[in-house]
Amino acid sequence: MKFLLSVLLTPAVVLLSSAHVLAAIKTKTIEYKQGNTVLEGYLAYDDAIKVKRPGVLVVHEWNGLQSYAKKRTQQLAKLGYVAFAADIYGKGIRPKNIEESGKQATIYRQDRKLLRDRAKAGLEVLQKYLLTDSKHIAAIGYCFGGGTGLELARSGVNIAGVVSFHGNLDTPDPNDAKNIKAKVLVLHGADDPFVPEEQVQGFEREMRLIP
Repeated sequence: MKFLLSVLLTPAVVLLSSAHVLAAIKTKTIEYKQGNTVLEGYLAYDDAIKVKRPGVLVVHEWNGLQSYAKKRTQQLAKLGYVAFAADIYGKGIRPKNIEESGKQATIYRQDRKLLRDRAKAGLEVLQKYLLTDSKHIAAIGYCFGGGTGLELARSGVNIAGVVSFHGNLDTPDPNDAKNIKAKVLVLHGADDPFVPEEQVQGFEREMRLIP
């Protein structure tokens, strides 16, 4: 059984002291597509590291790809990863309030295939980037992004791990857990009002279906 609620993906990059001195975090906006929809992701990496290194896909919260996800992407770059914040909603779609955020998130909660396809499109950008060691990739996400990461795992992508921070745990088809190849870490608050205990228990049962 590969179900692990408390296993962290061990960083695979060891930085030399000289690299720390010369560290220069580079960021760039990358435009890409999923189907006919234009998406706009955010890439960060340490320019002082000249070899390929593990990649981390970052998935934003329900308010879209904004400052928080970008900050986390930069932090991961400082740790030696190539980090790419995927855009699930689409170029220019950046909710400004709770109502707009809820409207956008609902679209993807009700269409899990579309959600997975958007996440896969971001993963593909990261995998193909010239500095990424495509054999060592993980995905992380917060809230809406955490649930998206779990959907990515349920789709059967072959990545090292998925980490969900207080994300949605439910799924329309628990049997999709049988597709999971990645190690899974879920960090969840016991008193989280948005994810009741019944959903947590359902998720635990689902994870036990992993071969």
